[in-house]
Amino acid sequence: MKRALMIMAAMAAISTSAMADQALATAKNCMACHAVDKKLVGPSYKDVAKKYAGDAKAVDMLAGKIVKGGSGVWGAIPMPANTQVSDAEAKKLAAWVLSQK
Repeated sequence: MKRALMIMAAMAAISTSAMADQALATAKNCMACHAVDKKLVGPSYKDVAKKYAGDAKAVDMLAGKIVKGGSGVWGAIPMPANTQVSDAEAKKLAAWVLSQK
């Protein structure tokens, strides 16, 4: 019983963390161009996670693109810089994006 409660608490913490990061993505207007599981203006977060799976430098690289913007990786439409996102928030968002399966 104690083990089951510990597992349930861990799952709740993971779920809450995942929702908090999606809430951050929504608050920072990321969800205006991206969705977790389908392409909108930009790629889905699942596609981004698949592309960068196993890349140890992906969190830092994606965090930089979130703050500074980027172009050419996913097509002709550039991703604008998101100046309302701090470096710490960008890393949190990048880690969350990479956790999508």
